[in-house]
Amino acid sequence: MLKLSPAQDRFLRSARSGHLATADAKGRPHVIPVCYVYDGTAIYSVLDAKPKSTSLRQLRRVRNILANPQVSLVVDHYEEDWSRLRYVLVFGDAGLLEEGEEWARAIAMLREKYPQYQGMDLEESPVIKITPSRFVPWSFQPEF
Repeated sequence: MLKLSPAQDRFLRSARSGHLATADAKGRPHVIPVCYVYDGTAIYSVLDAKPKSTSLRQLRRVRNILANPQVSLVVDHYEEDWSRLRYVLVFGDAGLLEEGEEWARAIAMLREKYPQYQGMDLEESPVIKITPSRFVPWSFQPEF
């Protein structure tokens, strides 16, 4: 499915975080929570200045994307009332943006969505771009 309903699109655009799954060249999985923005065409997540144990280019998610660009992102909503559960699972190919117009637009959108990014130095920060190939939404709510 490559088209989202209006409710699914709003959900994917407004959710505050998702879980990015990458795999290395041997298929070993790695899942990590990420902040992201969705513009209706692509999903962007910046490698930001929060403390990390290694350099940005050596992060496992980056090494995995460079070795195997196929990724998944799951964005979900959980409540104890299970009739309100929902998620959108995104399958796609990922790459890194390190400069240029699209990179600058992605940074601007991320700063607009997350006030925490407004004061953060992101000028040297690569952006992960996911180009969706398939969406798998699910909810108990029929209007989702």
